[in-house]
Amino acid sequence: MASIALRGVRKSFGPVDILHGIDLDIDDGAFVVFVGPSGCGKSTLLRLICGLEEATAGTIAIEGQTVNDVPPAKRGIAMVFQSYALYPHMSVKQNMAYALKLAKTPAAEIERRVAGAADVLRLTPMLDRKPRQLSGGQRQRVAIGRAIVREPRIFLFDEPLSNLDAALRVDMRAEIAALKARLGTTMVYVTHDQIEAMTLADTIVVMNGGRIEQAGAPMDLYNAPANIFVAGFIGSPRMNLLPGKVEAGGQLRLPGGAKLALPLRAGDAVTIGARPEHMRIVSSSADDALHGRAEVVERLGSDTFAHVRIAGVADPVIVRKSGDEHIAQGSEVSLVADVDRLHIFGPDGKRIELGTLRSAA
Repeated sequence: MASIALRGVRKSFGPVDILHGIDLDIDDGAFVVFVGPSGCGKSTLLRLICGLEEATAGTIAIEGQTVNDVPPAKRGIAMVFQSYALYPHMSVKQNMAYALKLAKTPAAEIERRVAGAADVLRLTPMLDRKPRQLSGGQRQRVAIGRAIVREPRIFLFDEPLSNLDAALRVDMRAEIAALKARLGTTMVYVTHDQIEAMTLADTIVVMNGGRIEQAGAPMDLYNAPANIFVAGFIGSPRMNLLPGKVEAGGQLRLPGGAKLALPLRAGDAVTIGARPEHMRIVSSSADDALHGRAEVVERLGSDTFAHVRIAGVADPVIVRKSGDEHIAQGSEVSLVADVDRLHIFGPDGKRIELGTLRSAA
């Protein structure tokens, strides 16, 4: 296992700045997921850790040793890419053993490592098959096995499930989680899929525009997003974000009629955040409720999601209900929010800590 420390890491391609001073500590044995929209710099950061790209500035250290000038093969890292990149003319066993053969590893040691990795990944019955005889999920397991046999200090995954269909993605997520529990090795995983991030990570690092917006445990990010970007990115469906304005005396009127006193000036624009499960459909006579029309109703079995269009709100407000509750598409509905579960974001987009709020009379 190995820890990773990034200090002031920057990356530019010519005049274009990709990463803007990344500071991050990854502990021994941690499973850290970099997540963010396309172009946010997460794959570039992974390639810098691996050594496939050179940092423009800053330091990258593994187990306390600066590795900026250490070639990839000497960093004790194995990387699994989105593409399986298997040799089609080789068997599963030969694909997994190839890097070890190039390194002139003794035959008995190669046999031991390949057998061990095949057992962990449930590939033993398939060792003599060619890649064309495997499913997409099996091919990805072979690519992971090829990394395992190198016995690296760190595993790096660059969107390894992107080429799989939805059912296989679910299966492979479970297999990667089980693999982490068995090996206990430091793993850094890149994805644009925040569901993968929530289900796999010990720590999620949310990136945007080449910067870290927030890093922390999955439920910490879900329950206490640092800013509007994280609030809108983490969670499926996304958090509802409603416009608000501070009234005289620093009071903010909330959906449902309650008020909060904020440490802001009258006229300041704020954003009110509410998760779909913290919105309720109420009688149309409820005071200060939000009124709108259920444009889309998604019945998913265990849950029903109503997308309610409300005047003055850019995006439909999503309400999560139990799957057996009926909401007619096109019907008029009224909504209130669970005041105790709301998030308030100030004019700068940053979350105002609940400890700074007090109920208004």
